Amino acid sequence: MQLSQAFLKQLWLTFGASLAFLIIGLVRGYSASAIPSIEAIDPDIIQHSEQKSWIGAIPPLGAFLGSILSGALMQRAGRRRTLQLTAPLWVASWLILGFAKYFPLILVGRMMSGLCVGFVLAPAQVYVSECCDPEIRGRLGSLPTLSMSLGILLSYIAGNWLSWRYLAFFSAIFCVALFVALFPLPESPVWLETHGGDAADAIKWLHLSARATATVKDNEHEKSPDPENPPSLFTRKVFFSSVVIKPLVIGFALLFFQQFSGIDAVIFFTVEIFQSAGSTLDAMTATIIIGLVQLLSNGVSTMLVDRAGRRPLLLISAAIMAASMASMGAAFYFEVEQKSWLGYLPIGSLVVFMIGFSLGFGGLPFLLLGELFPTHYRSQLSAMASAVNLLSMFSVIKSYHALESVLTSAGTFWMYGCFCVMAFFFVLFLVPETKGKSLAEIERHFRGKKEKEAVQMQTVQTVC
Repeated sequence: MQLSQAFLKQLWLTFGASLAFLIIGLVRGYSASAIPSIEAIDPDIIQHSEQKSWIGAIPPLGAFLGSILSGALMQRAGRRRTLQLTAPLWVASWLILGFAKYFPLILVGRMMSGLCVGFVLAPAQVYVSECCDPEIRGRLGSLPTLSMSLGILLSYIAGNWLSWRYLAFFSAIFCVALFVALFPLPESPVWLETHGGDAADAIKWLHLSARATATVKDNEHEKSPDPENPPSLFTRKVFFSSVVIKPLVIGFALLFFQQFSGIDAVIFFTVEIFQSAGSTLDAMTATIIIGLVQLLSNGVSTMLVDRAGRRPLLLISAAIMAASMASMGAAFYFEVEQKSWLGYLPIGSLVVFMIGFSLGFGGLPFLLLGELFPTHYRSQLSAMASAVNLLSMFSVIKSYHALESVLTSAGTFWMYGCFCVMAFFFVLFLVPETKGKSLAEIERHFRGKKEKEAVQMQTVQTVC
């Protein structure tokens, strides 16, 4: 595709929204560098290992709460404004961390940073999906996840140079950048249209095509008396309709499998994993390598997603992750020796795992959040799916050491491998392909047979 005005404007918007995901990466990567720094510089703050575990695990709890609130917030305030309102709160959370002198204040700062993660996780992805043409939505919609990988890597690298306090101040700079970058950007045309606003200026600024702004009209007997206030999502008729329940199950499952692949156990405990596996490679060096591999693999996925499609990448991703988790389990089971060539098996397994994860399950479930859900309920459903993802993340992080005690390290990684196998078959049989389809066409796919007959192409209206 040529660098048209439409592509450049939509890319600009995507970069602005992707700053939110970059900061999410900084939140996720912070504890890996900060905990060793706190122990070295301020040993009185952390008294025992349980406190270390809470520094890593409490952000997902805050994010779970934030994601529940974000549905109503982005529905009322809009996608762009939700992101912008979150930025000052995020700055405050990093400043609390940077100036903290006691462990409870560190927890407050981490909890607040997690809350902000929940506020922006769904709005950022939905904002990008609603503001891009179908032909390039896959590539641009994958950039937020690429930014998250960049944020994790930045946190790893900066953490080797900066103390934990200055690492927090460094992270706050990006929150200020997010606030400023969103000022010139328009609100989502889809949100404006569903709230009775004039979307013409936003469409003109983004140079959106007619297909990108098409919406599906309900058939006559389903029309709401007030189009701007459709029936509540939480009525039996709406919630269990095929256009809601089918994409909701798919979205929930993909985000559940994303976490139970073991990804955040790897990200949060990389150094510990390499140390306990007796890897030949230095643990901190291995951590940066893992972060770099994740970033590069996400870049490859971004280039492939509009060519190969979502389903093939998800299937390849699940298969690679299953094989690498089996290999990682074997590295622990056979207790590889440090001086043996098998000492490189842990780093090799996790590099392959990160490649597999980043090719598909790293970013595509978030991309599908903005694609699968129907227009009127996209805010609430995306927020609910994000909540499932974050609750799963907390479960994985908090249960890792307990699972090691019960199942051993080998058994824990083999368990993650089993979830990857389940993810493969779920995608194979239940996940539809959305490559190149407009949001209206995807919505029609999930309607029941009778509705599909009633909602034909002539019922697709174009926002103008």
